[in-house]
Amino acid sequence: MSILELAERAAAVDGVEPFNEASVFALRDRSPARVLVQHTEPDGTISAAAFAVGDAPVELVVDPAHRRAGKGRRILDELLADGEERYWAHGDLPAAQALAASAGLTAERTLLVLRLTFDGPPAPERVPDDITIRSYTPGDAEQIIAVNARAFAHHPEQGAMDAEDFGRRTSAAWFDPAGLFVAERQGRIVGFHWTKVEDMVGEVYVVGIAPEAQGGGLGTALTARGLRHLYERGLPVVDLYVEGDNAAALKVYRNLGFQDWKKDVLYAR
Repeated sequence: MSILELAERAAAVDGVEPFNEASVFALRDRSPARVLVQHTEPDGTISAAAFAVGDAPVELVVDPAHRRAGKGRRILDELLADGEERYWAHGDLPAAQALAASAGLTAERTLLVLRLTFDGPPAPERVPDDITIRSYTPGDAEQIIAVNARAFAHHPEQGAMDAEDFGRRTSAAWFDPAGLFVAERQGRIVGFHWTKVEDMVGEVYVVGIAPEAQGGGLGTALTARGLRHLYERGLPVVDLYVEGDNAAALKVYRNLGFQDWKKDVLYAR
């Protein structure tokens, strides 16, 4: 069993993936890891593992069949002794909270998962007068990457998207160019909304607005356009991730009908 298979077993029980998308890409591509620790049983089964690549926080998972045996704590102690100080708890499940508390870790960052359940068509978008919204074409890639870098300059994960990462995402099985919307002003892209669909669940994957276009309702308009697209595809629900301290974005999403669903917490020493 591979680490990805271990993650699938844990997700089936926990209802939440133990690794984020970047980690899954790295594991599939067999990218060199900064941290890669695993416990293997006598039959060769991987029963617990921790993974991190680049400067990302560590993600740790224990096979549900091998829990309550101290494996998670042993791996965590090993990592702490090696100087690893940041750890994602996806879903912030009670067991993860207890493990973090026992090791003296405290919550440093909260990433909320919001969910919208459609009870009818979403409200139509109100597009600013000088903006045109359309679907993606391959020639938009360079401008989208540039807007993303400026929109998420202080975001530790999303802001790092480069051409290689963009290509990896657009090559994924779920990618649909009709669900990636760009906003243009005088021929230049100033914002985008990238939607995603997996297992009949829609996602507000990324909404990025260039700094000079923020504050004028473009984010709301782009989000609403993407929601209409997902509704028209017949999806019952839409999820999104947002920083717990991003008051402006939370206001936009809650005004559109999203409610708190789950959360990921970054614990640190």
